[in-house]
Amino acid sequence: MSIPAIPILNTWAAVLDHTRRYQDFTYVYPVISRRSRGLSLGVNLNPDKVCNFDCVYCEVDRRVPGKAKDVDLAQVRDELRWLIRHILSGGLGAEPKFAELPSALSRRIRDIAFSGDGEPTMVHNFDQCVQLVAGVKSDFNLAETKIVLITDAAGLDKASVKQGLEIMDQHPSEIWGKLDAGTEAFYREVNRSPIRFDRILSNLLETARVRPIIIQSLFLKVREKVMSPEELEAYCERLNHIVKQGGRIREIHAYTVARPTPEPWATKLTGEELETLAATIRQRTSLKVLTFD
Repeated sequence: MSIPAIPILNTWAAVLDHTRRYQDFTYVYPVISRRSRGLSLGVNLNPDKVCNFDCVYCEVDRRVPGKAKDVDLAQVRDELRWLIRHILSGGLGAEPKFAELPSALSRRIRDIAFSGDGEPTMVHNFDQCVQLVAGVKSDFNLAETKIVLITDAAGLDKASVKQGLEIMDQHPSEIWGKLDAGTEAFYREVNRSPIRFDRILSNLLETARVRPIIIQSLFLKVREKVMSPEELEAYCERLNHIVKQGGRIREIHAYTVARPTPEPWATKLTGEELETLAATIRQRTSLKVLTFD
């Protein structure tokens, strides 16, 4: 039996505050995610803040040094197990930040997501991290809880990552691959990564040939300008190319800036502007597009 969706209000404290810090934990944290449609447990494999992207909209403050350069698997397991027990017993729902939520939200774990202060696929033992999460999930009989990878796609071609994805394939799971641009120039401007754009596109394609993926795209104003029609057309063509070459895209998550950005010229779209872009993507690609403003 699938977990029913419950409406999520933007005014809830747990929705407004998406901090990746919980108690004295290093790796694991709870959030209410609209894209996950409920309670998501984040597993931050990058408390050192290492990332191969430097997105203009990223809220991670890399001026402040991170911690824990190596992932302590035993600590990840302990934090995850403690938090799951706390949730299932109703303890999370009693905390002030989560107290206004219906118990059906605060006690139902939608997913366990690899997402944090950097790119999760940069760790050398990603497959072991996935196996750990799968084992804990099994210990608590969380059969319907998904394992989610939120990724910039740069590391999807690594051997340990591919092995991790194969483990994910044995469970309810999703891969959310980032694509914010249609051209190399816009990719360089917004994502500011040394990774070649064609490697990102190739990794998305090859991963989508094996299992359906979700494309996550952040749209924003750059120096007060919405993405140009030419750039949007190029973006749609990238999606169409993936599908034409045998890749499967389950849906697009189109969203915009939600928190303060490091660059003052990287700003939020209005709901209407985001919906206009989404309508064009639907028209040009025939793909399902969900918006989150």
